[in-house]
Amino acid sequence: MKSTRAKAGIASLLILLSFSTAAWAEKILTVMTHDSFNVSKSVIETFEKNNGATVRFMKSGDAGAALVQAILSKKNPLADVFFGVDNTFLSRALQADIFVPYNSPLLAKIPVRLQLDKTNRLLPVDYGDVCLNYDKKWFANHKISPPADLADLIKPEYMGLTVVENPATSSPGMAFLLATIGRFGEDGYIEYWKQLRKNKVIIAGGWEDAYFGHFTAASKGDRPVVVSYASSPPAVVHYSEKPLTKAPTAALVSSNSAFRQIEFAGILKGTKERKLAEKFIDFMLDIQFQEDIPLQMFVFPANTEARLPEIFIKFATVADKPAMVSPKSIETNRDKWIEAWTTAVLR
Repeated sequence: MKSTRAKAGIASLLILLSFSTAAWAEKILTVMTHDSFNVSKSVIETFEKNNGATVRFMKSGDAGAALVQAILSKKNPLADVFFGVDNTFLSRALQADIFVPYNSPLLAKIPVRLQLDKTNRLLPVDYGDVCLNYDKKWFANHKISPPADLADLIKPEYMGLTVVENPATSSPGMAFLLATIGRFGEDGYIEYWKQLRKNKVIIAGGWEDAYFGHFTAASKGDRPVVVSYASSPPAVVHYSEKPLTKAPTAALVSSNSAFRQIEFAGILKGTKERKLAEKFIDFMLDIQFQEDIPLQMFVFPANTEARLPEIFIKFATVADKPAMVSPKSIETNRDKWIEAWTTAVLR
């Protein structure tokens, strides 16, 4: 009897151990992102269920700060996958050599114009246009035509109407600086900014301060023009407490007036979950994740087969001809351009 009970006890113990070992052995995938990253819980649960894994997100500041953290920890990587490198930091990320190539089959669904890294170490996930937004009601009440081009902002009738973000401290601020470089060239952008300064432009530290601290459509501020995103108008409609049939704001996306930000994801060197990381990259580029992007981060999905939500179809706009500055040129000249801007605008 004792022998039988002992055997039964040992069998039960082995079963318990097998369950706890299986639970302990569940794969964990760590994804480092910037603070603005967001995705629906149900979407991630689908990946976890299909792959017997847990996904942990490590939010690490803005895009630039997160990338610096990933570079500094390259010998002992903190994550398996990195999301959030954009084209303003693309060259820096590639030169740091912290990513491994991955030729995802889903790249066939991504437009070639978004695939800026031909080595496929960084794969495009989403994109959005940084541009001027304006308060339609304010301009109608004051009987002034809203700006139709970047050059309009330096005209007398637009004096004291604009707030922008500091390119040294803000991602959209940097993108807008690049828009002015693409529009006016290296020889003309500083003169443009000097004229903006004379026209009493306000420089905010970041997007939230500019949009919710100064923009008339979102605050008690006195600036009806702000640097934001072409997808900001649908966000205003989406988050409005009252149902809206029209967006109270509009985006200026005329030729060479916006800068297109493309966000990328890549597999970090040194990952111990290479196959799982590849599956997650595929998942990010596939339909379920891509169709979740617009209403989570208010940017456009990179996959051309992803359907846009109705609110994007009605209220979002895309620049037909965004201002162009190459990633290599950005990496080579970023510090010089920011220093020249600081001297001309802040000093």
